[in-house]
Amino acid sequence: MNRQDLFFDNAAAPGEAEAPGPGAPLAERLRPHQLDEVIGQAHLLGPGKPLRVAFEQGRLHSMILWGPPGVGKTTLARLLAGAVKGRFIVLSAVLAGVKDIREAVTEAEAMRKLGQRTIVFVDEVHRFNKSQQDAFLPHVESGLFTFIGATTENPSFEVNSALLSRATVHVLKAIEPEDMRQLLERAAALLAAPPLTDAAAVRLMAYADGDARRLLNAYDNLVSQSPEATELDEATLERSLGEQLRRYDKGGDQFYDTISALHKSVRGSDPDASLYWFARMLDGGVDPRYIVRRLVRMASEDVGNADPRALRITLDAAETYERLGTPEGELALAQAVVYLAVASKSNAVYKAWNEVRAFVKQDGTRPIPPHLRNAPTALMKGMGLGQGYRYAHDEPGGFAAGESYWPEGMKAPQFYQPVPRGLELRIGDKLAELQRLNEEALSRKGHA
Repeated sequence: MNRQDLFFDNAAAPGEAEAPGPGAPLAERLRPHQLDEVIGQAHLLGPGKPLRVAFEQGRLHSMILWGPPGVGKTTLARLLAGAVKGRFIVLSAVLAGVKDIREAVTEAEAMRKLGQRTIVFVDEVHRFNKSQQDAFLPHVESGLFTFIGATTENPSFEVNSALLSRATVHVLKAIEPEDMRQLLERAAALLAAPPLTDAAAVRLMAYADGDARRLLNAYDNLVSQSPEATELDEATLERSLGEQLRRYDKGGDQFYDTISALHKSVRGSDPDASLYWFARMLDGGVDPRYIVRRLVRMASEDVGNADPRALRITLDAAETYERLGTPEGELALAQAVVYLAVASKSNAVYKAWNEVRAFVKQDGTRPIPPHLRNAPTALMKGMGLGQGYRYAHDEPGGFAAGESYWPEGMKAPQFYQPVPRGLELRIGDKLAELQRLNEEALSRKGHA
């Protein structure tokens, strides 16, 4: 079966579903049955917030729920379906195809004849290809069913624009530590578990990394494997989670020190050391996606314009990993690590960006010069806006020598200082030549 159907009839309370049995996973047993039971996502579920309003008014709209794993995307979809008392059809984009979509359409048509609404929930919608996503369009447009997609990937890149324009994107956040503590309290009450020490709770939450499902699964294992324990401490937690937690504590110094070692090895242009620390991180259990984020940062912070290909290669490696997963996709990440290590290095953009942010923060809001402003109306043209602007493409060499792009009366600072390495060596030469042309133009203007 590539789908799951739930039906919330008119006798059901809004947002309620049948409770799972005692043999179900702990995360499923603790799944909220009402909106007020949901922990976290206050920016969407607080009073007057978008999903709270949709729930209370029963005015469900097509939407995409974007957020990391284990933050409640499926739960929210089920609760919203319960609020409008309709058929809730779940499709997994990993398993389902166009045939399953057509069956959902047929069922929605039958439900509409009975005066019932249908909600089609697509988990991991980013895994549907363009033709599969397009199959939803006419039915979402006609209102045959309400579409809810869940994704861990940026929908701007993974969902086609036509479907995206017909759905509202709601961004869900990782579960905060204080919310995870509430989840642990609920779990302890349900399991009648012995107390969890504060130090063990901190490590367990760090291990979960904002993923409620991961947190509850780990806690369930901890309790079930410690039947004689009177207290659940760090030693008990290490025995339960094994080598992964013991060797790679995401909440401890070793985690951050290993990341630091990788970053410094890349910055120091040592590909072998970089690969070593990269392997240590994977072996310790870190999420490869976290490493990807750090590699992308290194491509901009430490390589920059000395070798702009580094950023593209790193992003390509990230996409390859998403397609192949572990272990196949790890080779592409290793390739990016080596490239970053051997690439020419420059932190010129990083330094310039920090300087300009600090400057803008402390400087006043200077008016935009009239010649740099647009003048789309006759009134604005009459005010002199846009007059005197020199269109660079019409100038010799595509450069308007002597033109100023700064607020009036402001001395032009020089934030970006290219280093004499890699492509920035040529960038520096070009900027020096443009500066020479500017000075010559201003000199001629001063003698005119």
